[in-house]
Amino acid sequence: MRKERLRVTFGAGDAPWDMERVLERYEVLYEAGLVAEAERDHGGSKNDGNENDLPHMAQAATGRLAALDHRRMMATALGRIRGKLRYRPVVFELLPENFTLLQLQKVAECLAGVSLHKQNFRRLVTNNRLVEPTGQQDRTSPGRPAELFRFRRDVLYERPAPGVGISARGGG
Repeated sequence: MRKERLRVTFGAGDAPWDMERVLERYEVLYEAGLVAEAERDHGGSKNDGNENDLPHMAQAATGRLAALDHRRMMATALGRIRGKLRYRPVVFELLPENFTLLQLQKVAECLAGVSLHKQNFRRLVTNNRLVEPTGQQDRTSPGRPAELFRFRRDVLYERPAPGVGISARGGG
């Protein structure tokens, strides 16, 4: 049963990756003692004192100790946001009114936890008419000025699920 849980939770073998399973992945890592909170909550190290063992290295790789159950709360929130990406324009709520398509893509990638193909992502947001050009350019960054866009609010009334279309399986 453990192998099956790992396979499904982490998308191993023939199981698809599900970006919404953030909390489940955290819980598996916690139970295995691979996050710093597990050591703190269980009153000491789960390892045998060998500094080179896997739990010690994995704890270093999973970040610093979070207070109380804050990492669990962040995992819960991230999983919920990832689920909403498909049907709510959450990404646009985290951007300024005018933004570049690169800024939009970076926010979407951070929330989804996956890298997205640049041209496919741009095609997705423009063909679905999620954004509209402002006629202005961003001249603050070096190089060629980037075109500025804004979220097309009419989308909220035109369709029941105006998300950016990044699936829970991690495509874009």
